[in-house]
Amino acid sequence: MSQHQWEKVLWKRQPYPDNHVPNSFLSSLRRNPNFRPYTYWPLVLGSCAITQHLSAIFIFIVVFVRLLDHTLDPRLLVVISATMFLMGYAVWELLDYYWSEVGQNIADRRAKTMKASILVFLALTALAPILRTLTASTSSDSIWALSACLFILNAALADYSSVRLGGRVRERLTSVLSMNAAVSSAVVLASRLRDDLSVFALTLFSIQLFSLFPILRHRLQATSGAIQIGLSLALSSLSLGLTLRISTTITYIFLGVLTSVTFVAPAILVWAQKYKNEIRGPWDAATPKVN
Repeated sequence: MSQHQWEKVLWKRQPYPDNHVPNSFLSSLRRNPNFRPYTYWPLVLGSCAITQHLSAIFIFIVVFVRLLDHTLDPRLLVVISATMFLMGYAVWELLDYYWSEVGQNIADRRAKTMKASILVFLALTALAPILRTLTASTSSDSIWALSACLFILNAALADYSSVRLGGRVRERLTSVLSMNAAVSSAVVLASRLRDDLSVFALTLFSIQLFSLFPILRHRLQATSGAIQIGLSLALSSLSLGLTLRISTTITYIFLGVLTSVTFVAPAILVWAQKYKNEIRGPWDAATPKVN
């Protein structure tokens, strides 16, 4: 065999067979080059966003059941929704103030926010009679199945990432689809209610919970971990307490889901890291380096 040094090129004729494997072939072997090991508690903190979202879904379901059973006054729900909006907007303004976000004039922004809120309020008031009769010819079993599928789609496509300090919320296609799925589920469930005021109250509450709260949650995720833990505990306790008044079995199931998502799933991910074995070497396609 010739002592000519083998080169990894195709354009040059070399005195070696096509299936030649040099002794230095595995010298550039790398295992898990981009691997970053996870630790348990940061993963638990990151799962708080999922816990908050699931708790919001169960809170909405409980509110719907209470409205359907006439154990909740829809006027009280409207007051709660308005209070939620004012509190959320106040938190948003505080975050803008402390992060010194540069944007349009504060007075103009507040005026636009109030105009948009009034338009949504009036639009829902006008659409409530139409929404109440939207699924009059559809059986309730089909409505329950459709709403369950839409809520599963909402939870699967929701954007659980955070926003960097001072950054703006970047809407993704999955987050838009998730919001549309949740609002659609709320609309079909509201059509099962008997009076226009209940339909209006439930639809308004769904917009607060599935359209505005996720935007605020993205910003809160960029704050301290204590806020994330406190918000998760508050929403989880509220959802479990409300669900307990309806069904003990469902409460235990939901508690198991929250425990699995928040504590068990991160532990499984940390445990499974030892089985990660990504091998890279000279047989891989070249990765371009862009400055």
